[in-house]
Amino acid sequence: MTTLADLIGMRDALEAARFSGVRKVVYAGRETEFKSDAEMKRALLDLERKIAAASGPASSPFVTFSTSKGL
Repeated sequence: MTTLADLIGMRDALEAARFSGVRKVVYAGRETEFKSDAEMKRALLDLERKIAAASGPASSPFVTFSTSKGL
């Protein structure tokens, strides 16, 4: 199973490669070559989704409203 730290490392390596214009990413001894920037973008979105899922449930904001009749 991939840990949260591994997912973050993969994302960082992929972002660095994408922003430098390289289509080949090497992380933890594994090499992946992407055919297009769109394919890299999809991989980044998938990694972001997995990171969010591994980070635990997102806490929803708690909002309190206070109203009055102007008295």
